[in-house]
Amino acid sequence: MVLPHPITDTPTAMSPISFDSDNSTLSLSDHHSPTLSDQLSISLHSSPSHSPLHNTSQPASAVSVPLSNPTVPIPENMVPSHPSIVPAIRKSTRPHKAPSYLQEFHCNSASLSTASHSSSTTAQGTISTNFPLSNFLSYSNLAPCYHSFVLNASTIREPTSFQEASQDPKWCEAMQAELAALEANNTWTIQPLPHGKVPIGSKWVFKIKLKSDGSLERYKARLVAKGYNQKEGFDYFETFSPVAKFVTVRSLLAIAAVKGWSLYQLDVNNAFLHGELAEEVYMTLPLGLHSKGETSSNSVCRLTKSLYGLKQASRQWFSKFSTTLLSHGFTKSKADYLLFTRQDGSSFISLLVYVDDILIASSDIAAVTKLKQFLDAQFKLKDLSPVRYFLGLEIARSTQGISVSQRKYALEVLEDAGMLGCKPTKCPMDQNLKLSKLEGSLLSDPIVYRRLVGKLMYLTLTRPDIVFAVHKLSQFMEHPLEPHYKAAQHILQYIKGAPSQGMFYPSNSELHIKAFSDSDWAGCPDTRRSTTGYCVFLGHSLVSWRSKKQTTVSRSSAEAEYRAMASAVCEVLWLRSLLSDLRIFHPDAALLFSDSQAAIHIATNPVFHERTKHIEIDYHLVRDKIQEGVIRNLHVPSKHQVVDIMTKALGFPLFSSLTVKMGMHNLCTPS
Repeated sequence: MVLPHPITDTPTAMSPISFDSDNSTLSLSDHHSPTLSDQLSISLHSSPSHSPLHNTSQPASAVSVPLSNPTVPIPENMVPSHPSIVPAIRKSTRPHKAPSYLQEFHCNSASLSTASHSSSTTAQGTISTNFPLSNFLSYSNLAPCYHSFVLNASTIREPTSFQEASQDPKWCEAMQAELAALEANNTWTIQPLPHGKVPIGSKWVFKIKLKSDGSLERYKARLVAKGYNQKEGFDYFETFSPVAKFVTVRSLLAIAAVKGWSLYQLDVNNAFLHGELAEEVYMTLPLGLHSKGETSSNSVCRLTKSLYGLKQASRQWFSKFSTTLLSHGFTKSKADYLLFTRQDGSSFISLLVYVDDILIASSDIAAVTKLKQFLDAQFKLKDLSPVRYFLGLEIARSTQGISVSQRKYALEVLEDAGMLGCKPTKCPMDQNLKLSKLEGSLLSDPIVYRRLVGKLMYLTLTRPDIVFAVHKLSQFMEHPLEPHYKAAQHILQYIKGAPSQGMFYPSNSELHIKAFSDSDWAGCPDTRRSTTGYCVFLGHSLVSWRSKKQTTVSRSSAEAEYRAMASAVCEVLWLRSLLSDLRIFHPDAALLFSDSQAAIHIATNPVFHERTKHIEIDYHLVRDKIQEGVIRNLHVPSKHQVVDIMTKALGFPLFSSLTVKMGMHNLCTPS
């Protein structure tokens, strides 16, 4: 980036100079200020070094004045012999080089859009860049209905505060509808605050709801209590509530693609309001309620039913919802307590609930219709038709299969970090990069780093290609350094290259479990602990993956590989239990691939010695499952080891080939 020179690149106006014949001094005039081009040089009875524009060809007694100002008196004996010529101003020839930390960025490409820009620079909003998103993201190949959904999901802006929303009549109407629903449900009673009680606050959350065809459904305003102000033992006791695993979501989508099950999404209106509240909780009057007349300075809301944001709200809601489903003939899964199934002859329905969002997969459309009517009678529901957007996952379906991505969320992360115009990279982490807790300077604001890494962790739900890099950066959350933040920005550059990349679950796949396990022995330079990685496929669909540092130091690479193998076996056993609950029978042994011959021999041969006795628990787990016929252990060459992408940073050729083998797919590839 070339900065303007303080002298040569910033011309400034100079005041006219008049000569005082009595005192023989120079004075600056306060009026008639001509530009530099209108002035002539002035020579003084002094050393040439006193003036940077001194002309040595003039006599020392010559004084030049502005010709454009005839009012300045010129002494007769001081008439210049000839007009002075302004010498050429010297420009610096010193080469300007960008700092090393900006070598991967094109700083001079972000200039204001003008008509004089070259054709090689494309405008992106009000800023132009050599790397516009249109080079890496295109919606031209999408179906018309999904195309409309994608555009509306990205363009409609949601307010972030009550003051902003109150300026729009549509959001005001949504807030009044929310308050009316809360009062109709007898959520609170307004009364004076008792002595010794401390009320909690509340805030508004705004969300745009779209239909499956992309059209606008409604403006949704949600009143949320500030439950972080609650105190345990006073206004809440038990808070635990199960949460659906995203592995279950991905597995359900993969099975639905193969079986041809219909997928539907439901949304429960004010779900938490259906839970009864036993504790005594007080809340300040929400913004927008004062217009109805309840303006007493000491008035508060005593909550009689749970509200979003309360620590015990999810527990109370799930208790009531699960009781209703169990009474209707559903069975709770043992593998995931948020999954409910019901088998009625050839009709099968599976229902997965995540707070107030419900995903239904079934082969019987008539049974699904009856279930919707039953749930709507118990709880107010909104039928969002075929699933398009579930828990931040964008789901697109065709005859070839189901595509899952987080395109909108990835663009939001790039925008929040200010890197929409950055130069993309081919890999999420440099192959030769070694991060440590001891090398580098501390960040002045570690919150920025923690916020960015937290967002990237949620993006790994559909991006196994960045799992290792994000896992590595999450180890430095306590004291992040400058190299760690640069590595996080490098991941954003990789995401910029394919923001719509995600998983593809083909419809022509078989439902057989295959797992890959691997480890990076002593890969951590600070603790010398190894990194465990595994991937579990359901046919050709990747449904589960993990990258995690091992809890203890391994004395050999075989020991590290064996611990990774044990972790993969545990995941395979859980997945077999989930398939059993979904009425998917898996009589054959699951395949477990490893590139370590030593670990395979340890698992196959029942021999104890000094190298294996300290990993006896893991040894018994893997060996018993192999002898029972649940697991079959096979060797895979290192160049075909898919899970290498979970344990170490790779070069682009190997990295790109492994992403293809994992079934990753970019739905919005530019044509």
